[in-house]
Amino acid sequence: MHPRKTSGKRAADTHRWQVPAGGKGFALAGCNPGAKPFSSGDKRADRARVAELAREIDALQDLFYADGRFKLLVLLQGTDTAGKDGTIRAVFKETSPLGVRTVAWKAPTELERAHDFLWRIHAQVPRAGEFMIHNRSHYEDVLVPVVNGALDASETKQRYARINDFERLLCESGTVLMKFMLHIGRDEQRQRLQERIDDPAKHWKFSLGDLEARKQWDAYQAAYDALLRATSTAWAPWTVVPADSKTHRNLMVATLVRDRLAALGLRYPPDDPALKGLIVE
Repeated sequence: MHPRKTSGKRAADTHRWQVPAGGKGFALAGCNPGAKPFSSGDKRADRARVAELAREIDALQDLFYADGRFKLLVLLQGTDTAGKDGTIRAVFKETSPLGVRTVAWKAPTELERAHDFLWRIHAQVPRAGEFMIHNRSHYEDVLVPVVNGALDASETKQRYARINDFERLLCESGTVLMKFMLHIGRDEQRQRLQERIDDPAKHWKFSLGDLEARKQWDAYQAAYDALLRATSTAWAPWTVVPADSKTHRNLMVATLVRDRLAALGLRYPPDDPALKGLIVE
């Protein structure tokens, strides 16, 4: 398999949307959620490309598993309706269930609250050769309690530091960590929430709590701003994905995942000499 070489333009586009280590000069308000830096300009062609990339990711996952030197952890963060579920379906739909696991994080249980906030996360990281996708993540613990006033500035800063140390541990032990913030605008969220209310088939996705969180839009944007600046590191940078367009969102994530896998120099294990000339009777 020979993946397409990343063009200079796309590399520049990727850099444009990556939060610099330490967050210097970064502001989420400067990221247009309606932008489409990875789009060809043809929606049908972009959708076809997403499907092609999904197949390439599946082929790379087979090699990734056989290689066994790495683990892949993909974190998807974003406000309600940002498209975390849809991204997983589109990007990993061709990947063998034997090689990929997904965890959708909810509010911590009583048992989980009795431990440090990273305890439950560390129990759900990938093993060698495995893809793991986190739908939401440990970053909820520097979002919800910050917005609701349960953490003060000092406690929040401590959590940022612990997250950075935790992620460094993962990366230094062979985990390829990709963090995507799916960025949608307030008007786009309003439209998507209304669709969930108007369509009976989507009622199960809607919660009145979504409307309460929407009232805190500015506070959540500020909390995202702070965490993105504090936790984008050289070993685990954040990438902001303009996600008002679902097709572009899927295309950008699929492209970056495929490119990262292709750059690992994956290889099959050496041939077993005992197999040479072996004939099955």
